Amino acid sequence: MKHPQSKKSVFSALVWKFGERFGFQLSQFLLQLVLARILDPEHYGQLSLMAIFISLSNVFIQRGFNTALIQNKDVTDDDYSSVFWVTMGIVIAVYTGLFFAAPAIARFYEMPDLVAPFRVICLALFPGALNSIQLAKVSRALDFKHIFLSNITAILVAAAGSITVALLGGGLWALVTQYLLTISVSCLVMWFSVGWRPAFVCHIQRVKVLFAYGWKLLVSGLIDTLYQDLRSLVIGKKYDSGTLGYYNRGKHFPQFIITAINTSVQSVLLPAMSADQDDRTRVKRMMRSSIMLSAFILFPMMAGLAGVAEPLISLLLTDKWLPCVPYLRIYCFTLAFSPVHTCNLQAINAMGRSDIFLKLEIIKKSMGITALVIAVFCFDSPLAIAMTGVVTTLISCFINAYPNKSLVNYTYFEQMKDILPSFLLSAVMLGVVLTVELLHLSSFVTMLLQVAVGVVVYFALAALFRPEPFRLLVQLLRSKLKK
Repeated sequence: MKHPQSKKSVFSALVWKFGERFGFQLSQFLLQLVLARILDPEHYGQLSLMAIFISLSNVFIQRGFNTALIQNKDVTDDDYSSVFWVTMGIVIAVYTGLFFAAPAIARFYEMPDLVAPFRVICLALFPGALNSIQLAKVSRALDFKHIFLSNITAILVAAAGSITVALLGGGLWALVTQYLLTISVSCLVMWFSVGWRPAFVCHIQRVKVLFAYGWKLLVSGLIDTLYQDLRSLVIGKKYDSGTLGYYNRGKHFPQFIITAINTSVQSVLLPAMSADQDDRTRVKRMMRSSIMLSAFILFPMMAGLAGVAEPLISLLLTDKWLPCVPYLRIYCFTLAFSPVHTCNLQAINAMGRSDIFLKLEIIKKSMGITALVIAVFCFDSPLAIAMTGVVTTLISCFINAYPNKSLVNYTYFEQMKDILPSFLLSAVMLGVVLTVELLHLSSFVTMLLQVAVGVVVYFALAALFRPEPFRLLVQLLRSKLKK
């Protein structure tokens, strides 16, 4: 019997998901370039603070149940509806709490003008709850065309609305408009394209069954989100909104690339590996291919971005944003390993071991918080706070990979061996790219020359040494061209 998640269907889904993520992220990236030239770093610092509380709230609303709906083998339409109504109840409670907490949050960060924008932007939680169910439904079927359509439409509408508000002098309200329109329009498009409607049923017993799996992921997600945003919370309180704006803008550039790749890998691998959870050899094969291809594509992207950081920021955002360059370079290295983390964690989830997932999160975050406390009290520098991510991401590679030695027989040293060729090629490429700055050319010419040199050097080295991910990529491309 042919397996429902064939190699062809998984690859096709991955292509669609990459297309959707890169299309959406590129559109958002371009929109942020336009808005950043109009708005000030302080506006982005204020948005970052508001987004932290929304992200934490979304853990309760979208994590746990969403993954449980994707991973569970037997899910009915009543399950989707039951989860939807429970989720909406959570949204109402969370929004009420945030509404009344807004003045206290504004006082704590000494930003009195934050109250009204915060209460408005939190309304995005409502369409976000519905969208999490829609995403679970299409993810199970690996049908990412609907997500592509909804997200591209949403970003175009959000761009028109937010740029208009920014040009009219709306300041922070332009960013609030963009955030609200993006999630609302995406949800609306999927309402018509996916065709799913919640029925007026709520089987609490089924919700309990799904929650029995999902609660560990919910707690893991809460720990991870709080940890990821902890640096921003500390910088926003200890320094000012301008410094927070530079920090988050520096993180935004590499995150643009990472989110597209990481979300694609996560969305496709979880349902695919869940369907194959009884075949450890097949799961390992999928993991190896994903890790090698992600590293071969992502490492040179991150190295190249770090190399062209200064002329890039000067050209795209103007010199007022140059203080974000050090943060950009730090996060290029920190986030480069994200797909490795994702592949390992998704394999653990797919094997039904959310208990291990939770334990790993507790260990990693305890380590990360310790590093953050040391940076805050011993170095007193926002750059030192950002550097804690470099230390923790390297250690986390080992922690995330360790359980898969027994779960799928894919050891840490095998994984490092699989990504080492891409890392070395990227390191050599970065060294060559940085030497271009010694010519002291204009920012535009320097960046163009760096990009050209970087691409030529990387692929020339890959063609010369022919590492396994390069051969795998060539095989995939040839098979697609023949069809």
